[in-house]
Amino acid sequence: MTLPSGVGAALLAAVLFWASTPAAKLLLGETPPMLLAGLLYLGSGTGLSLFRWLRSGQTAEARLARPDLPWLAAAVFFGGVVGPVLLMFGLRVTPGATASLMLNLEGVFTAVLAWFVFHDNFDRRIALGMFLIVAGGMLLSWQGGQGRASLAGCLAVAGACLCWALDNNFTQKVSGGDPLQVAAVKGAVAGSVNVALALALGAPLPSIRIVAASLLVGLIGYGVSLVLFVLALRHIGTARTGAYFSVAPFVGAGLALPLLREPVGAPFLAAGTLMGLGVWLHVTERHEHEHTHEPLAHAHRHVHDEHHRHAHEPGVDPREPHTHWHVHGTLTHTHPHFPDIHHRHRH
Repeated sequence: MTLPSGVGAALLAAVLFWASTPAAKLLLGETPPMLLAGLLYLGSGTGLSLFRWLRSGQTAEARLARPDLPWLAAAVFFGGVVGPVLLMFGLRVTPGATASLMLNLEGVFTAVLAWFVFHDNFDRRIALGMFLIVAGGMLLSWQGGQGRASLAGCLAVAGACLCWALDNNFTQKVSGGDPLQVAAVKGAVAGSVNVALALALGAPLPSIRIVAASLLVGLIGYGVSLVLFVLALRHIGTARTGAYFSVAPFVGAGLALPLLREPVGAPFLAAGTLMGLGVWLHVTERHEHEHTHEPLAHAHRHVHDEHHRHAHEPGVDPREPHTHWHVHGTLTHTHPHFPDIHHRHRH
């Protein structure tokens, strides 16, 4: 079966992010949490900004517009400033494998907000999957003792997940724009703020080797991952992207076990089983029904598929894919779909 557009981007984004978790925990040995959070995002912002400059004029993506700025600002605050700091503090007192699995809660919080605040659709299958993921996270949080998760650490990681859930829903509002621009702005602003706060609070600068390693981990695990995540938001919606993103925490957990020499216990395995089953319910979902597209006008990268049957104004380059302001008329049809930027209808 061919994966729908966006699913592959979400899965790869997850692999890159989760793999960076044990690497970040290793860097915490020589770097204060707030400073490390800033360096990770600064690596993302500077690296992506440089890449955007090198490919200037070679992209068909739409630039962000003025109405996008409030959504992007809220996403930067919660996902780029508060969330990373909470995660760094959580990683300091939580085993890397446990933290990697608990980060599944980001998908849960993302979906709950998308369902009840931003009106993504869901059914009993999706709700059951989320319940199993939550059950796995609760099982992990009950562990105690040396080398295991503390309550404070679990709460910090869960708080980071909630911040990123808000970030995900806000970012979906601007996902029609250039994902490189979105990710570069978020990284540059969040990184600068966190580094400035850390230095103002007296955090010592680590060695050049640690700074370089942090910037590299941030570019790959936060920057490239975020670009792919924005693309997934555009194609499959917020809740589904969060669910697919939960497929790969086992990559981070698998790396943490040998790298950090952490033990594998029955609660860890049971939690992983619950989370894995919940994720499977999500990735095997199929959503299809007759639906009506209301008139919509926007700009984004597109080809002339069944949802883009419009004429071009003079001066628009007809080569595809391309970007320009275009209008969607009313359309009623049936096909498998996700709540992407063209399918935001009620059920």
